[in-house]
Amino acid sequence: MKAVSRNWAASVHLALSIIGLPYAVITKGICLANPISRIPSVCAYRSVYMPSATHIKARCPVYPGSHTNRFPVPDDKVDWETDWPQYSPVTYTAPFVLKKPVWADPEIGEFSPQFNSLDGSVDRRSHEDIYRILNGKPLNPHGRTGLDGRGLLGRWGPNHAADPIVTRWKTDSVGQRVLHTDSQRPMLQFVSIKRVDCGEWAIPGGMVDPGERVSQALQREFSEEALNSLQASPSEKEKIQKRITELFNSDGLQVYKGYVDDPRNTDNSWMETVAVNFHDESGNSVSELPLQAGDDAGQVSWIDINSSLTLYASHSHFLETVAKERNAHW
Repeated sequence: MKAVSRNWAASVHLALSIIGLPYAVITKGICLANPISRIPSVCAYRSVYMPSATHIKARCPVYPGSHTNRFPVPDDKVDWETDWPQYSPVTYTAPFVLKKPVWADPEIGEFSPQFNSLDGSVDRRSHEDIYRILNGKPLNPHGRTGLDGRGLLGRWGPNHAADPIVTRWKTDSVGQRVLHTDSQRPMLQFVSIKRVDCGEWAIPGGMVDPGERVSQALQREFSEEALNSLQASPSEKEKIQKRITELFNSDGLQVYKGYVDDPRNTDNSWMETVAVNFHDESGNSVSELPLQAGDDAGQVSWIDINSSLTLYASHSHFLETVAKERNAHW
């Protein structure tokens, strides 16, 4: 399997607050092959293949954070290539997005975005392929969603995120790996946050800042979301950052790069992410640090990885890839 060769310097905006809410609440999230190949970058990521997520959550009946009902889109009408003259999507962009915060684009007609390219500091390229433009607006590459506009998202077209998946082996009181009773495979645990906006457990992640490498965003988001390093004492922050830096400088397993089936997606704006697994093999790195909730995390905890997990957006698919690639229980 060849490694993805797209430039890692994808860049979009991260603002920390919108009308009292963290920007991450609004804009972030929200499947194998061997051999594993290497990607030359600041951090070397191993890459595995995961099929594109199904276009299901992006068609949820009621758009999140609103009382707006999507135009119903049946499975056989999702593809833009399917002729459907009756299609009449509801137009909706959240009021605070229309107020033109610094992280959001203006309305189409008020500026001239360079879609499918690096547009100044905003990367409008998709991780997947060239997307179509119709009447000046980009079209969701995975099809109709029943809603026109940007919804809660700031950018027309792809809104890029980074999702760090930090894992450790589950161990017993004497430090031995715990095997699942059914599969007899060792069990993995991952750092998960409980989002305050929807109550779902999720991978701690967020948007990539302008000019920021994905590798940098992965480390920053984990610090801000899971370990709350920005609110720690100077000595605690130094200790935390040292261990995080050591872990994130190790080889990471690229789990996914592409479109995310996210309930905030619209016909013209959608989430894409790069998800990378950083594994604390020895258990003496971030595994030993007390977890605190930060940013939009209501709770943060080490959670067992298994197939019964119900997580935000496409995160369950990401964890399945991690478990199978590391020969762990799923």
